[in-house]
Amino acid sequence: MDALILDSVVLGYGGKSVVSELSFALAPGEIGCLLGGSGCGKTTVLRAIAGFEALQAGRIALNGHWVADASWQLAPERRQIGMVFQDYALFPHMTVADNIGFGLREWTHVDKRSRVDEMLALVGLEDAGKRYPHQLSGGQQQRVALARALAPGPTLLLMDEPFSNLDVELRERLSIDVHNILKETGTTGLLVTHNQQEAFAMADRVGVMVDGQLQQWSSPYALYHEPATRHIATFVGDGVFLPARVSGQNCVSFELGELCRIQPLDVPADTAVDVLIRPDDIQHDDRSPIKAKVLERVFRGAAFLYTLELPSGDRVLSLVPSHHNHAVGEMIGIQLEIDHLVAFPKA
Repeated sequence: MDALILDSVVLGYGGKSVVSELSFALAPGEIGCLLGGSGCGKTTVLRAIAGFEALQAGRIALNGHWVADASWQLAPERRQIGMVFQDYALFPHMTVADNIGFGLREWTHVDKRSRVDEMLALVGLEDAGKRYPHQLSGGQQQRVALARALAPGPTLLLMDEPFSNLDVELRERLSIDVHNILKETGTTGLLVTHNQQEAFAMADRVGVMVDGQLQQWSSPYALYHEPATRHIATFVGDGVFLPARVSGQNCVSFELGELCRIQPLDVPADTAVDVLIRPDDIQHDDRSPIKAKVLERVFRGAAFLYTLELPSGDRVLSLVPSHHNHAVGEMIGIQLEIDHLVAFPKA
């Protein structure tokens, strides 16, 4: 039984459609993510799951029970859903412990205190119970918000851009910590974000949304290596397209050679296609007869991201360990190493 099901959900305002025919599911304990730019409809979906937006069509189920369709919806407070917001939404006049225990008003005093202590330990803030939100860092405040959302034992945790107010390093570390906490507690979670690194660090399943439509729902690995559309190929990760031609069944030929490990293309031989080349597909090799000119380089600590010009004038990206330090204008040897070759009909 799936923990969350969205079946052909349509959402909109004033007769205008915002989300169209959205369908996906999450298994118990699975973490999902809706990834997309501003205005794609991802937050509207989160609000509909929580019960704050009415459905125009379709239906939503939680743990085997339908909670909303176009004619009826279960009240938000009866859905057993926790929420973590972008701005933490902590009560400034309450201590950390009181914030975490806010949703436990029906619990006995002893049980409530025990649960708050358990949540403080879970998020690594055992000694912060008597402090106030303004006395904590941004990362600590977000941990308190997470503890508060998890305290009642929700069947589903919804997270709306939860790390966007944090600096890059803290955002990456906290996203991994939250992932681990959700896995430890067995909580099903759904995150919405525009940040690919957050999506990849947090989620078991990621859905890319564009203009209210879900273009692909799969693992982060599949999104990167097996994108379903040209848009996803360019939106997720770095990469460029090189012109090629279909040279046989599941084979293409292009400037860097012929490759036959390609997703099926329903096009005849000799058809023009575009091949997706990721930075990790281009390996630096001084012994290679194929040479490319360094046009740009970006230092990333452990690696350089080189922009290289091929003899034809086409450009590729290459991620090279930083001890291979080459100057702009230098010619370097490269070779192609691809496990997942992806091609689309010529644009």
